[in-house]
Amino acid sequence: MEYQLHLDAFAGPLDLLLHLIEKNELDIHDIPIAQVTEQYLQYLRAMQELQLDVASEFLVMAATLLEIKSSILLPRPAPASFELSLDLDMEDYDPRTELMERILEYKKYKYLAQHLKEREVHRSHIFSRTPEDLTVFAQANDSNPVTNVTLFDLLSAFQKALDQISFEEPHVEMERDEISLTERMFEIRMVLQQARSVRFSELFADAKRRTQVVVTFLALLELMKNKHVVCVQQRLFDDIEIQAVN
Repeated sequence: MEYQLHLDAFAGPLDLLLHLIEKNELDIHDIPIAQVTEQYLQYLRAMQELQLDVASEFLVMAATLLEIKSSILLPRPAPASFELSLDLDMEDYDPRTELMERILEYKKYKYLAQHLKEREVHRSHIFSRTPEDLTVFAQANDSNPVTNVTLFDLLSAFQKALDQISFEEPHVEMERDEISLTERMFEIRMVLQQARSVRFSELFADAKRRTQVVVTFLALLELMKNKHVVCVQQRLFDDIEIQAVN
């Protein structure tokens, strides 16, 4: 399958790390590096499974996390007596320190930028003269296809679908895909015409092969892109609901 999808919504590896920390309600000053590293690698595997264009900085961050994890797990050699005074500071050094500082700095600038954007939107509604009819100059605003759902949430749901389904992958014979991306998009739209909404997990209930899961997920993204469906999550950690657009 040669279909490739490129997403620009990933701000970078620090954005992914901050998402993991906030999602799990972790303390940035005391990051459980083993847990965060495992979840970070799961997201990378999901991105690679979808043939996404993974930027090199994501891979560099993965190597950095593994290095920090190794530094914490490996025992430090006992210092010689004449080196004791020089190594006192090294004993207290936390290999996570530099990463924590980078995440804190990124978080500060991210939310500052968000605050400035909100102020910009607020200021755009203030006029110093009598309002005029500007509808002729207005551009159509694209509606957001997701509500309370991020791309990280969609990737997490996709990875869960891969983990929970027992695949029957052929080991020797090469088989032609039973369904194309266009056909799967049509099938999802037909389901939504009857039910109007369907849970994310239900779309993968009949999948038997890994390619079927991937094609279904890519078909869902294309339908979102073309504004045929929207994704809604009522509460945190709830199953994502797929709804048809009227």
